[in-house]
Amino acid sequence: DFSQVHLRPQGDGRVHLHGLRRSSKSFHRPTTSPVEVLPSLYLALCIVGLLLNTVASCVFCRVASDAALVVYLKNMLLADFLMLVCFPFKLLAQLGVGGWRLHVSFCRYVAVLFYSSMYTGVMFMGLISLERYVKIVRHSQPSIPGAASVVAMGTWGLMLLSALPNILLTSREANEANSRRCMELKTEMGVRWHQASTLFSVGVFWLTLVVMATSYTSIAVHVYHSYRRVRSNSSIYRKSGRSVLSLLLVFALCFVPYHVCRVPYTLSQIFRALSCFCLILRFVLFQMKEATLMLAAANVCLDPLVYFLMCRSFRDALGFDKTVKRITSVRHYHYYYYEYYY
Repeated sequence: DFSQVHLRPQGDGRVHLHGLRRSSKSFHRPTTSPVEVLPSLYLALCIVGLLLNTVASCVFCRVASDAALVVYLKNMLLADFLMLVCFPFKLLAQLGVGGWRLHVSFCRYVAVLFYSSMYTGVMFMGLISLERYVKIVRHSQPSIPGAASVVAMGTWGLMLLSALPNILLTSREANEANSRRCMELKTEMGVRWHQASTLFSVGVFWLTLVVMATSYTSIAVHVYHSYRRVRSNSSIYRKSGRSVLSLLLVFALCFVPYHVCRVPYTLSQIFRALSCFCLILRFVLFQMKEATLMLAAANVCLDPLVYFLMCRSFRDALGFDKTVKRITSVRHYHYYYYEYYY
């Protein structure tokens, strides 16, 4: 478990891995470890994400939950806020401050909440793509808000069932020696459940990626054909297609790199006894996983942009469309005034 690795550079350009059982192992590290710069990046994400999501929550308070899209977006916002709650604790744990009891709390509660919230947001992204597909391609009314609320509660319930045993089965007696190694705090059943829930979460991501890619491809084809048939009536579909594309781009930018690195890292944790997963390789995989996890956490700063692009009610509550129309009308007035008098 490299979750609480501490690095001490030596005078000969080598680095020792402290916090590991085999702390005597060392290897040459030519550049600065990515993990060493993560605390400052998480601090920046926490500040920016808190500001943007606070503004988004204030705007959504003025938006009625009268559409399935709004219901799913509000639940995405809730998942982002839960992730933001974890950032300060993750920052303190990475800095190695707060005492060993803070690390125990991080392993038992904060880490579970962080990953559960992240994958809950991933599932809502998939649901939004399906909702857009049904409305644009199938020409049918999207699910009513009541049904969307039931689906949202089912999504939260599913993630709770996956996460709760990870909390309850992290029940071994903790002390200063094992507080930094989360897996040692789990019972034998807890280790197995952790592996199973990790594979489940990774499976949720790849399934959501397929759903989103398929939905956007279908929407893009439909928009293209509608544009060729009647060009004047296709603007709505083009705007909807662009909004879904923005969701897909945010999803791919934030989550794909992390899960590309997560698969070999998870295998190295499950089959760590194999010779192909030596200490150095596992450490490199851990570095890559932590760096791309920060990119996944940046999703909390990009989701407000998705709300703005996808939800017209959000823009109306923000007053953006009215402002644009006012600016456009002023420009047209000055243009015609100039043409008439000059």
